[in-house]
Amino acid sequence: MDIKAFLRLLGKYKWVLILVPLVIGVITYFLVKNLPRQYSSEAQIATGLIDQSKQVVVNSNQNSDIFKINQQFSNIIERMKMRRIMSILSYNLILHDLESPKASFRPYSKQVSGLGQAGIDEVVRLYRERLLNKQVITISDNAGKYPLYDIISSMGYDNESINNNLKVYRPDNSDFVNVYYVSENPLLSTFVVNTLSTDFINNYGQDVNMNQNNSIELLDSLMKKKEAAMNQKNAALKSFKMKNGVLNLDKQSEMVYAQISQNEERKAQAIRDIQANQRAIADIDARLRGGIDNVSSGNSTADNRTIINLKNQLKSANSAYIDGNFKAADKNRIDSLTRLIDRVSSKISDENVTNPQASRQGLIERKLALETTVSQAKGSLRSIDNELSVLKAKYNTMVPFDAGIQNYERDAELATKDYMNSLDTYNQNRTGQNVALKLQLAQLGLPGLPLASKGIIYIALSYIVTLFLCFTWILIMFLLDRSILDSKQLAQATQSAVLGSVPYLSYSDINIRELWKSKENDPEFLSFKNLLRSLRFEISDALKKNNAKILGITSLDSNEGKSFLSGSLAYGFAMMGEKVLLIGGETKKVISDSKALAINQDFETFLVKREIQTEDLITILNKNDANSSLLESQSTTSLRKGFQVLKDEFDVIIIDVNGLKDINKAKEWLLFTELNLAVFESGRSISDPQKELLTYIKGQPGFIGWVLNKVK
Repeated sequence: MDIKAFLRLLGKYKWVLILVPLVIGVITYFLVKNLPRQYSSEAQIATGLIDQSKQVVVNSNQNSDIFKINQQFSNIIERMKMRRIMSILSYNLILHDLESPKASFRPYSKQVSGLGQAGIDEVVRLYRERLLNKQVITISDNAGKYPLYDIISSMGYDNESINNNLKVYRPDNSDFVNVYYVSENPLLSTFVVNTLSTDFINNYGQDVNMNQNNSIELLDSLMKKKEAAMNQKNAALKSFKMKNGVLNLDKQSEMVYAQISQNEERKAQAIRDIQANQRAIADIDARLRGGIDNVSSGNSTADNRTIINLKNQLKSANSAYIDGNFKAADKNRIDSLTRLIDRVSSKISDENVTNPQASRQGLIERKLALETTVSQAKGSLRSIDNELSVLKAKYNTMVPFDAGIQNYERDAELATKDYMNSLDTYNQNRTGQNVALKLQLAQLGLPGLPLASKGIIYIALSYIVTLFLCFTWILIMFLLDRSILDSKQLAQATQSAVLGSVPYLSYSDINIRELWKSKENDPEFLSFKNLLRSLRFEISDALKKNNAKILGITSLDSNEGKSFLSGSLAYGFAMMGEKVLLIGGETKKVISDSKALAINQDFETFLVKREIQTEDLITILNKNDANSSLLESQSTTSLRKGFQVLKDEFDVIIIDVNGLKDINKAKEWLLFTELNLAVFESGRSISDPQKELLTYIKGQPGFIGWVLNKVK
């Protein structure tokens, strides 16, 4: 955007920017100076969501959940603005005015005054009935005998009117919700905030209790279903255990398995003992076979017989002990016989210390003792095997019940867990209902002093808004304006060179001679001549570089000043001493003297006779614009020969070509020009149809650029 051009446009409309906002401000002053005073009132509702001193159960993580707290406050505020709550407030307001006409907050409207006392009583009854049922007031309530909605609306007690001056908000992340209302009556403002707060607290508490009761009833029903399912699963488990004689399968199977493991260990130990003793007996036999061959001789024969007799008795006692299922009496007899054998053996050892027969006797006794031990171990193996068979049979009978009882126990456990979760949820909701936070009216609204007048604010706003609108209007006008005012804009729009610009002349009737003979102190004429001289220099330079003499001057439209510019250029070249021919143009005929022509000659006549009467420096050939086509008057060859004659006669030939709007005529004239330039009037814009003409003239081989005309 061209900032300088926009600033110039602002300067052009500066009085609009000054006067229009000023007039609107004055009008606003007279409109607002008699505005009624406004009174405000504010009530506060304590929620207990932040203040932990009002909570029965304090949650340490509560303050950290800022998002949840803000959402709760938003829900409270939005519920307070619900149509049902606002309808209750509307009913209370209209009932107050109708039932207490002397204390009415506002004067009766025409609809209320036209009801009469009987109508007022009936309307009061209807409003009371709707208030009791907490019905929402809507426009459909006008369908009855009395337009209930219109009556409330006429007094300004409808939802939309109240909300215009009502503000419900949470101040500075506090624990409170403030209800703020502004009206022309301090008592009305107080009544609105207090009634709205009280009714909302009552309705909110009722709604919360009803919702909690519904939730508790639903949870109680669900909990009973869970309890029945749990009892059913436990009964099935009990029935299975009783039917199969199982009290505690896990512990019973564990005990049986432990007994089996113990007996397996005893059996393994007995086998190890038997193997060890048998190895020892084999070693003793080997030693006995190796050296001593007579064990019956010696003085201890009687004792040996005693030992043999005792050992036989010991063997019989072991058999009786095993066969008698390990009785204690048999065990005591075995122990007694073992002690007797040990005493007799010790006696023999003492008596035969140095007797070789004693060593042999010792080995024999040791062998007998080991054989006794082996016999005992083998006897115990049979007992252990019998006990293992019983235990394994018992354990195998428990295995088929394990999978079934696990299913019953799993179902019973899941049912019990589900029931306990339901019971916990039920208890939590019951506890929450009993200790839930209750909204409280922390501060009643009180009548206050009148608010400061907002008249000056309205006046300032009206002035600022009007100024902004005027500025915006000028900006839009500037942005939508596609007119070309200077050479830079013309170069950008045409993407072509601009040779120069020519200023606008305010004189209505001026000829070229008077223009060039004017005094130099006339700034308008001086500017025109200086810029025309600059343009003449550019054109002259182009003619010399291209060794050309014929210059065609055209324009997009036919009335952009190209004819006057053609005559001015002709006079400008004549001032340089050039012999100039002007074909067409608007140059007035003057008395013959230097740089002027008095004889009227036509270009068509010249083409026929090939004769022209030249003046001192400027010769004019008029065009017959009535002819629709130049090529229809002469052939192309004849026309080229005619222009060659003119080139031989004159230094510069300027042709005032038809505007490109008459494209058929312009194309024919441009066939015979050597250089071309186009004139564009300042303040105009290039339309879409003209863009095609613009492309055409730029495509001409002799086109040298544009001239911006009538620049103001």
